[in-house]
Amino acid sequence: MATIPKIDSDQAVAERYAGAAQQREAALCCPVQYDRSLLEVIPDEVIERDYGCGDPTSFVRPGDTVLDLGSGGGKLCFISAQMVGPEGRVIGVDCNAEMLQLARKHAPTVAERIGYANVEFRNGMIQDLQLDLDRLSAVLADQPASDLSSYHALRHATERIRQERPLIESDSIDCILSNCVLNLVKVTDRRQMFAEMFRVLRVGGRVAISDIVSDETVPETLTNDPTLWSGCISGAFREDEFLQAFHDAGFHGMEIVKRQAEPWQTVEGIEFRSVTIMAYKGKQGPCRERNQAVIYRGPFSVVKDDDGHLYYRGERMAVCDKTFRLLQAEPYAQMFDFIEPREPIPLDEAEPFACKQNARRHPRQSKGFDYNATTSAPTDCGDECC
Repeated sequence: MATIPKIDSDQAVAERYAGAAQQREAALCCPVQYDRSLLEVIPDEVIERDYGCGDPTSFVRPGDTVLDLGSGGGKLCFISAQMVGPEGRVIGVDCNAEMLQLARKHAPTVAERIGYANVEFRNGMIQDLQLDLDRLSAVLADQPASDLSSYHALRHATERIRQERPLIESDSIDCILSNCVLNLVKVTDRRQMFAEMFRVLRVGGRVAISDIVSDETVPETLTNDPTLWSGCISGAFREDEFLQAFHDAGFHGMEIVKRQAEPWQTVEGIEFRSVTIMAYKGKQGPCRERNQAVIYRGPFSVVKDDDGHLYYRGERMAVCDKTFRLLQAEPYAQMFDFIEPREPIPLDEAEPFACKQNARRHPRQSKGFDYNATTSAPTDCGDECC
């Protein structure tokens, strides 16, 4: 059997997007509707050289620190700059020199038009958000690697950059965005890429990722086609594996918030379409017993979260303090009622909680076993009574 030659996917992507920064290439983007009022301040050259498959910016909030992975010409960053406002901050990361030049050229114009400067573009690879490539370039200019000794010196310098001056600090980002870029990263680098997203995100932070997925596993004959790979086709995640990658990295609450009904393209019977995924950071930590309970409202008879907890419709389920607080935040809050104990247990006095039991919580555990109150119906409840 003939061996299928391997492509250099990084080179294929770099060459194609370098050209796309100079001249628009329609094949690199899906039709996307953006808020036109947010586009008015963005120079035409940026809009014309924009390539993507969705609009994850709707999940940005005022005051956020936003990170755009694979920021290209800067369109998502310039949209986000207006959404976070002057109190927020936006960082775009890309490693394509031509795209970075385009984004940096127009950043002052956008800042002048919106009245404040809160966007910066950094040179780096999204699978290694510790390594600042501009700093590495400066090191190479001073001490080029020409032999083994200088090579080892360069490796040490690279690690110093990562540790002492990382491109993106750990736990520093409120919202991570990306638009049709993750599929361009080599398969061997993808686990590290998701780990890096998790590292830089703050506890309670979220990711909003638009990307191309496939409905079937893409065969090697297609993944080794440089045009299909750089065109956001053959590097697509399989739809279920895309969600699993977030779970494996430690995220929770993964949700498909938008899924293209009709495929963007079909190749050899495999459908490729755009999806937008939300995921969150914050389920890590010890489980403590504080006699709290939650009631799942429905409509399903039972649901299971990313840690395997089961919630039966209408039943009081015992949860640890961590899960109790987690379920009050996005994306779960509207699904549950929350029951605090009458006599709170201080967190530092709480015993460990066995989360895997999926136990019901008897009402007396929250009210107190000696609770014996008798009350009368309110005599005047205004408009709240029937």
